[in-house]
Amino acid sequence: MKKIDCKGMSCPQPVLATKDLIEEHPDEIVEVFVDNKASKENVTRFLKSQGWTVKVKERGENVFSITGAPPTCEMSHEETKDTDEIHQKILIFIPTDVFGYGNDELGRALMKNFIATLKEMGEDLWRIVLVNAGVKLSIKDSPVIQELTTLENSGVDILVCGTCLEYFNLMDEKIVGQTTNMLDIVTSMQLASKVIRI
Repeated sequence: MKKIDCKGMSCPQPVLATKDLIEEHPDEIVEVFVDNKASKENVTRFLKSQGWTVKVKERGENVFSITGAPPTCEMSHEETKDTDEIHQKILIFIPTDVFGYGNDELGRALMKNFIATLKEMGEDLWRIVLVNAGVKLSIKDSPVIQELTTLENSGVDILVCGTCLEYFNLMDEKIVGQTTNMLDIVTSMQLASKVIRI
C-alpha cells in the first residue's frame, strides 16, 4: 500500500498529489490522509471518477484516511460516446448569488428566474459549477434550492467549490451538488463543448 500525507495542504493540492500517486502506482492500493472535509470529499470524488473503489475512515477530529483500490477492469467510455456526440456539453459557471449588477434584490430575482429556466436547455445542459458567492445557492436557505435539486435529479452535475464553502463556513449547510476542487473545475471546462459564465 502506498501512503501520502496531505494534511495541511489547501485545495487543489491534495487532489493533485493523489493524481500523481495513482499515476505512479496505478495497480496498487493507496491511502491518502487529509485534515478537512473539503479535501476528504474532493479526493474521494476524484478517485471514484477514475474508477477506483474508495473507503473513508475518520482518524481523529477532522482527520480522514481515504483508501483507494484500483479498478479491477477499466471502464470503457465507448458506451457513452454516442450520447456525447449527439448532445453538447454545456457548462454554466456561476461565481455569484445574484444575476448582474446594479441592484442585489433584482439580481436575486433574476438568478431565480435564470436557474428555473435552465431546464429549457434539455440534455445539452451538462454541468453547473458554483464558486465564490455562487456556493450560497447550494445551501438549505437558498431561494433556488428546489430548482437546483430538480436539475440534479434530472442528471445535471452540480459542482460546488469546497474552498468557497469553507471560506463562507457553509460546508455543513450544502444540500445540493458535489463538493469539488479547482482541478475538477478546470477539467470540466476542458471537457465542456461550451462554457457560459454568469
